[in-house]
Amino acid sequence: MASQDHLQKMEARKNYRNFWHTDLMSTIQADTPYCCFAFWCGPCASYMLRKRALYNDMSRYTCCAGYLPCSGRCGESKCPEFCLCTEVFLCFGNSVASTRFLLQDEFNIQTTQCDNCIIGFMFCLQQLACIFSIVAMIVGSEELSEASQILSCFSDMVYCTVCACMQTQHKIEMDKRDGMLGPQVMAVPPIQQMSRIDQPIPPPVGYQPQPAYGQPYGYPPPSQPQGYPPAPAGYPPAGYPPAGYPPAGYPPAGYPPLPPAGYPPAGYSK
Repeated sequence: MASQDHLQKMEARKNYRNFWHTDLMSTIQADTPYCCFAFWCGPCASYMLRKRALYNDMSRYTCCAGYLPCSGRCGESKCPEFCLCTEVFLCFGNSVASTRFLLQDEFNIQTTQCDNCIIGFMFCLQQLACIFSIVAMIVGSEELSEASQILSCFSDMVYCTVCACMQTQHKIEMDKRDGMLGPQVMAVPPIQQMSRIDQPIPPPVGYQPQPAYGQPYGYPPPSQPQGYPPAPAGYPPAGYPPAGYPPAGYPPAGYPPLPPAGYPPAGYSK
């Protein structure tokens, strides 16, 4: 039952409409220094990004952002900094993926097909390297063992590269969130909305909604008019009778009604 609920929630998250500010292929060009830092010191980058994703409030911290069965059972409330350090060093892959899921749920971000292909290629290469290593150990062939070691080294390089690009992607997205790439788009959400794996449908938070069709982006919606608009200057023109003419009660009772304007017509014999 629990796995079925998780599958339904993951299906609901496929309806996200926002995109990452930078895809994985463009992260190196977008922020080369940080991408190099994330490559050579991935756990340190993962620690800082998770803390920043929580708005530097470690009281919000939960192991693996609440996406794994161990979440909430590791004593995070007593020493969240130590638990986060343990997570990023011992479960580095899970820490990167958890921060990614946390940002996607917060901003309703979907992953592009290109990013999915890159991540899928990384996983497949790791599995293939593992299979080659097992076969080389069983067969005992030196050539096959060397080939498995080369494949494992290549798989590790791809893994570290993709994780560095993913963390750079997260950093750029939070730069956008915090107003470093333009106006700030979102305030700090409530604590109960930081982890959304326990909710059937993610709450409606994230970026501001797109403007209506035909309205320029960034302009406020037109205000609805209330009442009649004020009369323009110079209205009514000169020569018109003032307002309230003729006065009430005129003509007195018993007098014939006033003839209409222009009566009698011109040329009419009196």
